[in-house]
Amino acid sequence: MKIVKLNAVLTAIFVFVSVLAVAIFNSPLRKLVAIVDLLLFAVGVAAFIWGYFSAVQRSRSDEISVAGLFLLIDGVATKSVMRIMNSALTIQVVVGLGGAIVRRSTDGVSGSTLAFGVLVPLLGLGLNGLWASKYGTFGKRIVSEVSAPEGEIGKDSAHG
Repeated sequence: MKIVKLNAVLTAIFVFVSVLAVAIFNSPLRKLVAIVDLLLFAVGVAAFIWGYFSAVQRSRSDEISVAGLFLLIDGVATKSVMRIMNSALTIQVVVGLGGAIVRRSTDGVSGSTLAFGVLVPLLGLGLNGLWASKYGTFGKRIVSEVSAPEGEIGKDSAHG
């Protein structure tokens, strides 16, 4: 549950700083929002790589889908965990895009420090993947043996 709580807390910080920056939008807040957004993006990248690496290791025994890993669907997570994690991801997308749209320019120049907010949803994806790779419920991997058709065994070696 630490990952779930971390996602909720970091999302709340992102929303608070973004809303404050949209409302006031002075120089210190423009710098703060850019720093917070880039830090959350960096945490997201690290969580994404860690979660992906853990999922690859786990895929030797479990059948892991990309949608299950990053969106927690198909029974990978309980409904409460899925709701919290995917709600945080949705909030990150909406606030990131909303801030970039509302404040399209800085001091009359096109572009805004709030545009860094569009990077933050990688935090939600990364933490979803990390949670799923550690605690998610996946089906067991089905391994089937593949054999050569009758009469094909040794055919290439006899002519080669």
